[in-house]
Amino acid sequence: MNRFCTPWGDLELTRFPEDPRDPLRAWDSADEYLLRHLKGIDGEPVDMSGTVVVLGDRWGALATALAGFGPVQISDSYLAQQATRANLARNGRPADAVRLLSTQDTPPPRIDVLLVRVPKSLALLEDQLHRLAPRLHEGSVVVGTGRVTEIHTSTLKLFERILGPTRTSLAVRKSRLIFCSPGAVAERGDNPWPYRYTLGADAGAAAGLSVVNHAGVFCADRLDIGTRFFLQHLPRHRGPARVVDLGCGNGVVGTAAAVANPAAETVFIDESHQAVASAEATFAANTTGGKAEFMVGDGLSALPDGSVDLVLNNPPFHTHQSTTDTTAWRMFTGARRVLRPGGELWVIGNRHLGYHAKLRRLFGNCQLVASDPKFVVLRAVRR
Repeated sequence: MNRFCTPWGDLELTRFPEDPRDPLRAWDSADEYLLRHLKGIDGEPVDMSGTVVVLGDRWGALATALAGFGPVQISDSYLAQQATRANLARNGRPADAVRLLSTQDTPPPRIDVLLVRVPKSLALLEDQLHRLAPRLHEGSVVVGTGRVTEIHTSTLKLFERILGPTRTSLAVRKSRLIFCSPGAVAERGDNPWPYRYTLGADAGAAAGLSVVNHAGVFCADRLDIGTRFFLQHLPRHRGPARVVDLGCGNGVVGTAAAVANPAAETVFIDESHQAVASAEATFAANTTGGKAEFMVGDGLSALPDGSVDLVLNNPPFHTHQSTTDTTAWRMFTGARRVLRPGGELWVIGNRHLGYHAKLRRLFGNCQLVASDPKFVVLRAVRR
């Protein structure tokens, strides 16, 4: 837990799930810069009356600090939403002080103040600006914030094209602000998301499947090479089984497994609302009445012990700008808990990440199923 000093008081904040060993903070200088600007510490304060929307708040730092204004937080991340709930409670803010919406929910009909924490995904920013633009008016205040490494010319052009005239601040502690004046734009165009494509022959047995990607999903405009390699080496189990596509992304792996084994029940799980919506659309585009469940959540925490026969997993090794194996380790330990005796975890990963050592330590076994110069497919069995 760390103390975040804001113009509206000091806050005790953590990420979610809370881990006392985690050295990463729940805020950064971009959050600080935006809050100082809103308070008018370096100029005129911003009028915060009306409907305040906070888009892309990483761990609830902004929404918690601004809880007195009754903001609406719009987030793609289930973990960020849970962090916001926990941080509100930790700092004595009422649970209903912030209205939590996902990026798939309908935005408020009118937005008077829009605060944007610039996401890593330019596509997600494009999609959300398109969704929010009709709710803004000429008097709306729009301020974005991000690290200088997150704000590019392409970022500013998106604000300019979709919302209106845009400029940036000077950099302070490696962060910038974006100021946008909503108004008439020449050619906003239609929202291009979600994006659809069909898998080619290089996807192995999954060739011909239709893939639907909402904005912000990893490699949303094409099949990434790791997933392509995984699809070529999926297990060929037949008959009734409960299969989990863990960290499902667009759901193509779980959908390929479901098409190959129609008797299976497939569970698609991701912490991203955009990903789960993509997985549901991908499954619907390729199956007729198959058994499936779609869950936005914290890994496998919602599933009971010993309830699964097969877990398919392509774990992320980044969280925002940080490289870490924490998420992969939690996914592996969760898989061991939910697998029945004899159940299997299949993992695709970069060779250099050394997942085989973690799986041997956790399961007591690990088999190399396939490899190429960059990736390995590993299999661990629950004894």
